Amino acid sequence: MTTRHGMRLAAIALAGALAFGAAGAARAEWMQPDPTYREAQQALKDAARDTAGHGDDAARLATLGAAQLRLCKPADAEKTFMRVLALQPDAPIGVFDSGVGGLTVLAALRERLPREHYLYLGDTARLPYGTKSGETVVRYALQAADALVQRGIKALVVACNTASSVALPAITARHFGLPVIGVVEPGASAACAATRRGRVAVIATEGTIRGGAYQKAIARLRPEVRVEGLACPMFVALAEEGWNDGEIAVAIAQRYLDPLFGAHTFTASQPDVLVLGCTHFPLLIEPLRAVVGPAVEIVDSAATTAAAVERRLMADHALRGSGQGTTRFLATDGVERFARVGGAFLGMPLAPGQVELFDL
Repeated sequence: MTTRHGMRLAAIALAGALAFGAAGAARAEWMQPDPTYREAQQALKDAARDTAGHGDDAARLATLGAAQLRLCKPADAEKTFMRVLALQPDAPIGVFDSGVGGLTVLAALRERLPREHYLYLGDTARLPYGTKSGETVVRYALQAADALVQRGIKALVVACNTASSVALPAITARHFGLPVIGVVEPGASAACAATRRGRVAVIATEGTIRGGAYQKAIARLRPEVRVEGLACPMFVALAEEGWNDGEIAVAIAQRYLDPLFGAHTFTASQPDVLVLGCTHFPLLIEPLRAVVGPAVEIVDSAATTAAAVERRLMADHALRGSGQGTTRFLATDGVERFARVGGAFLGMPLAPGQVELFDL
């Protein structure tokens, strides 16, 4: 294979061969860390560009192979490419959370990527994750991820801050090659970009704060930034009960946040950015704003996560090209409550008949 055209044909042939079970031979020939491998990688990228949207099975597999090849190690090539076979642009994006909070992330995804199909899983039978041990959260998160992968998703969004904090490495390792996006890194990145004083406050559940995920993520990006983590577990109950504004919500927000933000007057040690490190908390934006004042930037990781998903799928040539997307909902318990409470998080009415009861 000395010509670029020949390399493109080989790329498509490779994908087709993999579809018919020739992964082992292909791996031996292609997954070598030498110039030939690099040429093959570029050829697959060219094939992705040239064949995108043509509907030919081998071409679509080559398109996805281009995106996934860079992730492969030789020992993982067969597993990764077989994973590629399951990835198609028309496949849904999987989203999971311990309950309804992740619907704020789903709402942001639907707004930013309206052509995509979505499959949302709320593990309502075992919520909240935020008070569970790290080991338990990893076990639950892997079970949720496995269930969505079995339904043929092309990407997984972990729309739970607690699960993103402690379970993302385990999910990524189990489902090697599958795009897995959490909510912590996008939120941390937005906070680093927003702070001018180098002072950031993160409010979240006990589990997220205890794990220190935001502190670590921000430190990796900007080591000089000082991060204050504050657990605010009562905010979850307020959001789910619909007490999103009014005197009670403001009073509880003041009780939590006054030690950091005081009387709205900045000092050198006060944060100028507040990260909402729980997917429930965007519903409480009004009382939070009333307490922290207008000068503090409030970072909602839902929107930043949606942007990260778009970037990843675009890089993988896996965005759905046309049509209106659909959404399916799964809940492990309390379908009626999921629909009633979830409508507020999603920003649209949700009927119990739209939610499938699902057993993990």
